[in-house]
Amino acid sequence: MGGTIAGLAADPEGNPNKYKAGQVGIDSLLAHIASALPQNIAVISEQLANMNSRNLSESLLTDLGNRIQECLNDLLVKGIVITHGTDTMEETGLFLQATCGHRAQILGKRIVITGAMLPANAPAADGPRNLVDAISWASMPLENCPNGVYAVMSGKVCLAMDLAKRHGSALNAPLRDSPTSPVNLINPSWLSCVKAVQAAWGEDLPIPKAEEWPWVEILTSHAGARARTIKHWLTSEVLGLVLAGTGAGGFHDDWSEPLDEAIDRGIALVRTSRTGSGATYPHIPEKDAHGCMASGTLSAPRARIALQLALNAAETLKISGKALTWQDFFARIANLPEFR
Repeated sequence: MGGTIAGLAADPEGNPNKYKAGQVGIDSLLAHIASALPQNIAVISEQLANMNSRNLSESLLTDLGNRIQECLNDLLVKGIVITHGTDTMEETGLFLQATCGHRAQILGKRIVITGAMLPANAPAADGPRNLVDAISWASMPLENCPNGVYAVMSGKVCLAMDLAKRHGSALNAPLRDSPTSPVNLINPSWLSCVKAVQAAWGEDLPIPKAEEWPWVEILTSHAGARARTIKHWLTSEVLGLVLAGTGAGGFHDDWSEPLDEAIDRGIALVRTSRTGSGATYPHIPEKDAHGCMASGTLSAPRARIALQLALNAAETLKISGKALTWQDFFARIANLPEFR
């Protein structure tokens, strides 16, 4: 998909952070690490996009999800590795779990996402090692480790839906606060948590068509938040709002009245915390209005993807006669077992 792992710095010996993402093709990245790859597998590459991940679009997620499902159904494919920019890797990780996680489990395959914090031509580029580790993790026969959707960075592995960039420059930025295990030495307690999450994930949500993703926005509560911030959206066609609240997920009192009006108009609301870690629980700090849900451990970007998929699933499956609400589908993602 591109990203920093496929980026080039104009002066890598000077400041490698001044670079253009998505400049190197996947064939070149693989050629650079060919001698370090496991010898018993064949690696086939495909360039879906080559971009700075800050420009990730919903239509690209649709393309990625559909292509992954095709690969999962291919009997010759043992595992799938995705190179991706770290800026929006947390959105893609959640999307992959929610739409492909169950299929990967039942078909006995791993989907692995990886990236880099330094461009490909930096002297100490981390991308080559991350890519080797990701391919190894996708292909190694670990009988006691569940299949599913993972992320590999900095020599460690985590569930892709737990990955989030929490530092602007550190090489381990996408793994900060994520429960991890070394790629080559599985942590038993981490493994038990992974198995619990995988066991609780029983059904994938449908992938929205490229131009049919529900419109959902993220709004952040802060000192001096104004009611007009919410009222502005009442005149739009937005279908959902993710409220990145303060502390435990509370929002400014001045938002209360217009948010009640938003619920009356059928706009779906999800509360999360702007702190970036921890969980947002139902009815804390105040009782949630009907039509507003807590995000659990989902960050605002991940909660947005989850809400979009939930709204799409409720609308799509309504046609087939399943009378489930967006809350039903959102709960499947937000209420998974929590790592501690």
